[in-house]
Amino acid sequence: MSQRTLVAGIGNIFLGDDGFGVEVINHIDTWAFPAAIRQHVTVADFGIRGVHLAYELLEGYDALVLLDAMPLGDEPAGTVVTFEPDVDSIDSATVDAHSMSPAVVLGLLSGMGGNVPKVVVIGCQPQSIDEGIGLSQPVSAAMAPAVDALHQVLADIYSPVQKALRQ
Repeated sequence: MSQRTLVAGIGNIFLGDDGFGVEVINHIDTWAFPAAIRQHVTVADFGIRGVHLAYELLEGYDALVLLDAMPLGDEPAGTVVTFEPDVDSIDSATVDAHSMSPAVVLGLLSGMGGNVPKVVVIGCQPQSIDEGIGLSQPVSAAMAPAVDALHQVLADIYSPVQKALRQ
């Protein structure tokens, strides 16, 4: 198995719930990952360092899982969603390197000649992104469901590989 996955927590811990992705990363027990995939998964806190994340992805990853706080419309604070963004629609020419969103990181990566074949975002609806350290109660309560979602995403990514190894 040579497939590599980067799990990246992004967000600003000084803006309340915007630090969700970073907080989740800091609470992940990588030993809870199945032994067959543990060595192929890198878990890292990238905070607001989008350029660093783009450069890390140039090292050659087959999948990227981003954990982030993001507006989800009218969903209540703490709602967790998992989705695959349409990375083909990102225009690297219009990316603002001073912003930090999944689109910005993927646009930077594309602009540097790199790509990552599979991207999954695990997002959480923030309650407040006002200045301050610490998550609101609903977003803090969403950390465990986000970790559960991550385990499911990794199982989905690696299940075809594990099946091939058993055959």
